[in-house]
Amino acid sequence: MKFVFDHNNINVVDLDRAISFYKDALGLMEKRRKTASDGAFVIVFMTDDVSSHELELTWLRDFDKERYDLGDEEFHLAFRVDDFEAAHALHEKMGCIVYENPNMGVYFIQDPDGYWVEILGKKKPTTEGR
Repeated sequence: MKFVFDHNNINVVDLDRAISFYKDALGLMEKRRKTASDGAFVIVFMTDDVSSHELELTWLRDFDKERYDLGDEEFHLAFRVDDFEAAHALHEKMGCIVYENPNMGVYFIQDPDGYWVEILGKKKPTTEGR
């Protein structure tokens, strides 16, 4: 038996704003969407058009808070990028960088709903971790 990653879900308060952020910050595109017949939810699947892994953005009509409780904000998504410096410049211009660790060659951006996204450069040959 073998399990393969399919998608991750995050709930969003403003679906259009979230789609725009993931498009502008990470180049993701809407692959498909599902809307409840009664309008109770909209689910949008975003793709990088390279891997089969998708990001599922879920908007719930009856969610009545200003934002979702993200706990200690330790949950995050991670993306590798082929041009780390250009990505950093883009995210710096967008004003969405929330944490950097230059020694590790990593930084985090934050989406409009408060979710953190880890940005990594190309994978280096190593025997340790990432």
